[in-house]
Amino acid sequence: MKDSPAISVIIPALNEEKLIVQTVSQFTSLLKEKYKIELIISDGGSTDKTLELCKNHSEIIEQAKPGEKQNIPQGRNAGAKAASGSLFYFFNADTLINEIDTFFKLTLSTFNDDRIFAATCRIRVFPDEEILKDKLFHSFYNGYVQILNKIGMGMGRGECHIIRKDIFDSVNGYNESLSAGEDYDLFRRIRKLGKIKFLRKLVVYESPRRYRKFGYRKVIGDWIRNSLSVIFKNKSVSKVWEAVR
Repeated sequence: MKDSPAISVIIPALNEEKLIVQTVSQFTSLLKEKYKIELIISDGGSTDKTLELCKNHSEIIEQAKPGEKQNIPQGRNAGAKAASGSLFYFFNADTLINEIDTFFKLTLSTFNDDRIFAATCRIRVFPDEEILKDKLFHSFYNGYVQILNKIGMGMGRGECHIIRKDIFDSVNGYNESLSAGEDYDLFRRIRKLGKIKFLRKLVVYESPRRYRKFGYRKVIGDWIRNSLSVIFKNKSVSKVWEAVR
C-alpha cells in the first residue's frame, strides 16, 4: 500500500490451517485500500500450512523464534510491535466479521470521539453452526459485557479488541505472563484511563469448536476462575490455554 496504514489488523495464529483462509480472505484488496488496512499475522510456530495459506493475504508475517513457545498475549504483542497503524484491531484466527464494510465504517467513526480509548462488539457463533445453546449463552454474555463497560469495569473478549495505538503502548500491551484472561486484563487497565465503547450494532462470529469439545460448563468455569485470579492475584489459574483445532 502506498499510503501509511490507518488500521493494523493483528491476528495471532498457531496451526490454524482449517480456518485461517476464511479469516484472512475477508480482508480484500478493495477493503484494505478503502480503509488503509494492513493485515499482520503473528504466528506462534505453526507446523502445518498456516503460514503458506496466509502469505498472499497479509502484509506482514511475524514468526516466533524456532523452538520458542509463544502464548496468545505474546503473539498479539509481537504483532503490535510490527504494526504501523494508529488503530489496532485484534481478532482471533477463527473470527469472521458480519457486514465487514459497515464494521470498519462504524468503528472508525467511533474513534472520532477522543474520549473513546477502546471498543468491542457482540460475539456469536458461526451462523451455520449455531444451535440454541449458543444463542442463549451469547445473548447473556454480550449483555454482561455491555453492562461491565457501562459501569466502568472494562471488558472485551479477544475475538474483537479495537484499541488506539497510543493507549495500547501506554499500558504496555497485553500481560504476557497471563496464559488466560489477558483480554479481560487489558480492557480492565484501559478502562481506568478512558472510555471503552461496546458497539451493540456490530457482530463478529467465532467457531464453536471450544464449546463443542469442552462444553459450556467447563469453558465458563475456566473463564470465571481465571478472571477472579487476574483481579485478585494478577495471574491466571491456567498455566496453558489449551488449543482446539
